[in-house]
Amino acid sequence: MSTLNLDVYMPVVILIVLATLVAGGSLLVGGLIRPHNPTKLKETAYECGEEPIGTAWANFNVRFYVIALIFIIFDVESSLMFPVAAVFKRFNEIGLGGTLLMSVLTFVLVLVAGLVYCWKKGDLDWVKSFHATKVNIAAKEK
Repeated sequence: MSTLNLDVYMPVVILIVLATLVAGGSLLVGGLIRPHNPTKLKETAYECGEEPIGTAWANFNVRFYVIALIFIIFDVESSLMFPVAAVFKRFNEIGLGGTLLMSVLTFVLVLVAGLVYCWKKGDLDWVKSFHATKVNIAAKEK
């Protein structure tokens, strides 16, 4: 016969209720004490002090997204080395410093290989240049 002990979930329930009360209470208090005097100028959209002209739909260069993704990948991966650096001294004291060092160097080697791959592929260039190959030139001449 298994017993279902729901007492272990009580701190989680209390925190959820407390978070809901704090968020709802701050919205309620903010709504009560802030001034509400909208004007036509306040209701217009703005961006860096510029008057909104034209449509909001605009084409963005896809390079923004590619560079951002590459940054996120290498930033997150490199931040995983900080905990290893924090415990390296302890591992070295028990004789496992070399093993940990090899693991970190392997990790860094994989990161460098990924960076070289992105570099060779041209993903780090802001303006991608397309080199004409002999096949492409021959195809255009026909």
